[in-house]
Amino acid sequence: MSETVISDEERLRERRRAAMHTRDGLEKHAQVLRVKAEDARARVLAEIGALGLEANLTELESVGYTTIKGVLNADTIKRAKAAIVARVEAQTGRSIDLEHATAEDFEGMSYVPYLLYDDEVFEEILLEPRPLALMRYLLGESCLLSSLGCHFKGMGETGVVPLHSDNGNGMPSPYPPYSQVANINYALTPYSREAGALALVPGSHLWARQPSAHEIVLGGDLSNPAAISMDLAPGDAVIWHGNTWHGSYPREVPGIRMNLAAYMCRQYVQTQEAHKDHTPQDVLERHANNQPFLNLLGAKQPYGWQADGPDFSIMQHNPVGFFD
Repeated sequence: MSETVISDEERLRERRRAAMHTRDGLEKHAQVLRVKAEDARARVLAEIGALGLEANLTELESVGYTTIKGVLNADTIKRAKAAIVARVEAQTGRSIDLEHATAEDFEGMSYVPYLLYDDEVFEEILLEPRPLALMRYLLGESCLLSSLGCHFKGMGETGVVPLHSDNGNGMPSPYPPYSQVANINYALTPYSREAGALALVPGSHLWARQPSAHEIVLGGDLSNPAAISMDLAPGDAVIWHGNTWHGSYPREVPGIRMNLAAYMCRQYVQTQEAHKDHTPQDVLERHANNQPFLNLLGAKQPYGWQADGPDFSIMQHNPVGFFD
C-alpha cells in the first residue's frame, strides 16, 4: 500500500480545525475575526479623515455619489489624453481633432478598454489617494481593479448611455445596501449636458434595483427628470456607489468628450479585465514594493486555481467584513 504524505501546512490546518471544535476555540476564533474586521474599519476611516474626505463620505452615503475637485493636474491630464488619442487614432487610422471634431469625423461613443498598460500615467492615476480611499470605504481594502477605460464620445445621439446601475452584470435585485462594485470617473475634458456629460440620479443607490424601461431615458422629451448633469472641469473625479443609476447625455457640440473610468469591485466579484497573472513584467518590477497597487491587480485574490489547487497562504487573508 502506498503511504499518504501529509504536508506541514495540512497538519497546521488540521490542528486549527481541531482547536476550533471547542467552546473556547470557537470564541477565540470569532474574536479574531471581529478584531480583524474592526481594525480594517478603523484604518479605512482614519485614511478618509487624514485626507479630509468626511464631507465626501457624507455625500456618498446620502446621495450615492460625490465629486472631488482637481484630483488630476494639467500635466497628468495631458499625458492621459495623449495616450488615449494614440490608441484611438491607431485603431481608426485617422487623426482626430479633440476640439472641433464633428459627427462626420467621429460619431457617437466608443469605449477604449484595458488602458492600464498603455502608459505609466494610468498607473499613477489608479493610485490617486483620495478617490482610492473612498473605493476602500465602498469595497474594502481587498478591492480589485475590474477595468480601466475611456468613454470616447463625439457628436450624435448614438453617444447616449441609458441610465443603469453597474450591478447589471447579472446580479439579481433587490441589491444589497452595501456596494459590490463602484466607479471613479475622471473628467479629462470639460463636462456639461451639451458636451455629453455624465448623468447621475441622486438617492438611486437606496432603491436596490435597475431602472425600468421608462426610467432609463436620457435626452429628448422622455428624458428622466431625476437625472443630474455632472458639470465638471478636467481633473475632477466623481465616485459612486455600485447601485447608483448613471448614464450620459448625447454630445451636441463639436469636439470629443473624454474620461477615464476606473471600475472596481469587491474581492469575490469577477473582474471585467484580466490582470491577475497577466500583468506585464516591467509593471510588476516597477511596483515590486507597492503592495496596494499589486493588490488592486489581484495579488491577494486566491481564486482561479487549476490542478495544483488553492493557495491557502493567500486564502487565509480573505476579507471577513465590509472594510478589509
